[in-house]
Amino acid sequence: MAATDFKDYYSILGVSKTASADEIKKKFRKLALQYHPDRNPGDKAAEAKFKELSEAYEVLSDPEKRQKYDQFGQYWQQAARSSGSPYGPGVNVDFSNFGNFDFSNFGSFDEFINELLGKAATGSGTRGTNPYGDFGFNTGTTGTAHGANREVKIQLTFSEAFHGVEKRFSIGQENLSVKIPAGVTQGSKIRLKGKGSLSPMGGQRGDLYLIVDLQPHHFFQFEGENLTCTLPITPDEAVLGASVAVPTPDGSVTMKIPPGIKSGQSLRLRGKGWPKPKGGQTDQLVKVDIVIPNDPTAAERECYEKLRDLNHFKPREHLQNLHL
Repeated sequence: MAATDFKDYYSILGVSKTASADEIKKKFRKLALQYHPDRNPGDKAAEAKFKELSEAYEVLSDPEKRQKYDQFGQYWQQAARSSGSPYGPGVNVDFSNFGNFDFSNFGSFDEFINELLGKAATGSGTRGTNPYGDFGFNTGTTGTAHGANREVKIQLTFSEAFHGVEKRFSIGQENLSVKIPAGVTQGSKIRLKGKGSLSPMGGQRGDLYLIVDLQPHHFFQFEGENLTCTLPITPDEAVLGASVAVPTPDGSVTMKIPPGIKSGQSLRLRGKGWPKPKGGQTDQLVKVDIVIPNDPTAAERECYEKLRDLNHFKPREHLQNLHL
């Protein structure tokens, strides 16, 4: 920008030079809603005003650019270039490119404004340092704006997540295939480079991030990095101890139940849990649940009656004299 082309960004936004960042943001949002091209179809003056507002906001919303602008006035860009581009190393921004901006990449105008103000959930992750970051674009060293990153949930069963799987799915008109590595967990992110939103300015596409949504399993659950499960055992197994079969992700294994185990107590199967990123597996914690038969046979009932008559164990003896 030549010195004669200097623009008073404060006047453009209608704020004072002492305006706070929040005041600038609120004023820009209000004016952007008023002059956005989608709300003023065919109005070239409104379109020009919107570009001017966007240019002013990009400078005044960045503390470093605003400081140089306040200090050097009409020569602020020359001062910025003398110590490095105010838009980042190797990046020179020509605001005339906004004439080709494709607003159809956003689902609604509010989505566009929220992205511009840095409130959107997805984007380049570089807001605050990148003038295009507030638009949800990535900027390379050539100054070409990249498309926005996107996030999409992908549902996996425990089996698919444990073993790994190749998934095919469609986003819009595009068919995609991705290999899910073994051992992903709830919330794991899988990056598909160049499969995000298209760049409205002719740059590279953004990236697509698949967020793993692990469907619940009827037997296995997670406790931290380990797997947990609940194993039902009979009263006699709890009293006498036993060797029982326990399901694991790799198949059934035999586990020893120690005599006298209590309901709710956990036993550990080392290395029988979930795959680790660097090899091996976590542990599987087996919580025992002592269960009784719902409909005992006559012979079983007779045995329980004999056990009752022979039983010397008095588990409630310490409660006999308890009162308030």
